[in-house]
Amino acid sequence: MRVASPPFDTEEIIMKNLADIFEHTLQDVYYAENAITKALPKVAKAAKSAELKKAAEEHLAETKDQIKKLEQVFKSIGKKASGEKCDAIEGLIKEADGLMEEAEGTALDAGLLAACQAVEHYEIARYGSLREWAKDLGHDEAHKPLSEILDQEKATNNKLTNLAVTAINKTTAAKKAA
Repeated sequence: MRVASPPFDTEEIIMKNLADIFEHTLQDVYYAENAITKALPKVAKAAKSAELKKAAEEHLAETKDQIKKLEQVFKSIGKKASGEKCDAIEGLIKEADGLMEEAEGTALDAGLLAACQAVEHYEIARYGSLREWAKDLGHDEAHKPLSEILDQEKATNNKLTNLAVTAINKTTAAKKAA
């Protein structure tokens, strides 16, 4: 299923220049962020760790704010906010869904945390590119919110790393040893 404006539903998108890839990637992350808002409540519900539940819930609120920032970016470049199906995020979410079916207890938390970090790493890569492309294309109004989102994604990744190192992985390892 594609989530795109009508001209994109029937026509093949051909990217010929930096502006085209910028717009396509912007649509890609817009789709991804909206998909993440549907996935994070499931992660929070499945997590056994109170800290992981809280991290998922906090990131959900942040993700909703990021969607608003992306809408500002679209407006700043004179485009309507729309999403283009993102196979990468679909795959990452499918992986997390599989973990929720196949893992339990502390193993589930360790797996979910790793899946969340995989999403963050994807987002960091995308927003890093988008930010630099905005600068190169002279989209000054787009550069600031994209930088803010990139910083938020990096901070979330750091929080998840800290949670893994100080709590989740240790708990999982301790249960294995017991």
